[in-house]
Amino acid sequence: MQSIIDPKLLERLRVGPLAQYLDVYLARIERDGFVPSSVPCQAYAIARFSRWLQKQRIQLEDLREATVREFLARVPGVVHHPERATISRLVSILREIGVLKPEPPQPLTSVQECVNEYRQYLVRQRGLCGASLPNYLTFVEQFLSGRSAGRELCLTELSASDVTAFVKSHVANLSPGRAKLLVTALRSFLRYLLHQGEISVDLVPCVLPVASRSFSAIPKSLAPGTVQRILAQHDRTTPIGRRNYAVLLLLARLGLRAGEVVALNLDLDWDNGLIRLRRKGGRWTQLPLPADVGGAIVAYLQSGRPRCSSRRVFLRHCAPVRGFAHTITVSSVVRRALIRAGMDFGRTGAHLFRHTLAVDLLRNGASLDEIGDVLGHRSPNTTALYAKVDVTALRAIALPWPGGA
Repeated sequence: MQSIIDPKLLERLRVGPLAQYLDVYLARIERDGFVPSSVPCQAYAIARFSRWLQKQRIQLEDLREATVREFLARVPGVVHHPERATISRLVSILREIGVLKPEPPQPLTSVQECVNEYRQYLVRQRGLCGASLPNYLTFVEQFLSGRSAGRELCLTELSASDVTAFVKSHVANLSPGRAKLLVTALRSFLRYLLHQGEISVDLVPCVLPVASRSFSAIPKSLAPGTVQRILAQHDRTTPIGRRNYAVLLLLARLGLRAGEVVALNLDLDWDNGLIRLRRKGGRWTQLPLPADVGGAIVAYLQSGRPRCSSRRVFLRHCAPVRGFAHTITVSSVVRRALIRAGMDFGRTGAHLFRHTLAVDLLRNGASLDEIGDVLGHRSPNTTALYAKVDVTALRAIALPWPGGA
């Protein structure tokens, strides 16, 4: 990275208290996969910050987050594009190598303390995984923030009217799925408060369930042969194309959830052709690795995957290079593939391929138990949803319509 900057210019950029750490920073961004064209702008940003620290007579050991904010706001209304991300990255590196001490934690509000204690309860007592925590904590924090209103939180004053008012004001603006999550989260939190002795009255009955019929919806799936056309039209000439093709194959052939694709590590059992997955609830299962799926992953690993210390199979291709941060990335891969194939489909998430696989298996004679094993369902009732798309089997048990032919 240093070689693309003129040596004389590089020496000019070594100013102030940060001069000796410029090389460390450049080596780090090279490891993280930043393109060479971004290096000069980042080096200039560090030089400006170093000169500013020198002018303000701020010692490096006195550098705090407030100091960084003051530097970034030094010219009101003017934003230097790479400065914020560059300085934040620099401060993190300096903390890693021990030059800067960790920032002292800010005192928590009463709401934050309560949410943190509830988070620990969900992890330690309920065994929730990290991906499920936001479904609970987001709604609980909203509920508590409305109760505190800038003052100390007092849970003993919590009443049934407070609970029902919160549910009424929020459910109306949510989809049925999100409304169910809100109800589940609030009930769990109220049971937790009763168990901890924070409230003396059971308020769970105040949270009425969201009206919905079990198995009322039909699984959304693509028409037969559509997935094959999407895969056949996919561009595999670029590193990102090879990565996305492997992702699509995992969804289409094995019916993986988006989170399972994100968490997939390099410890695949190539000798026995198996893939080990961590399913919902922390359960580990093994599935056979089809030849075309394994070939696509190998093609990506050999001539597409960036060099990185991460053990994740699928990585970002923009700096800093690391594993996917969220399941939204996998859903975006599916959405872009559908758009390129000219598909105008209402639902474009990763589950679309999962549902399509289940329906195809059912059409080809697989039993619901076999489909449940592939999809990793814990309960047969979950797989039973797909029985509604087996029209042939439904005709055999359908009663004649009164007065019909």
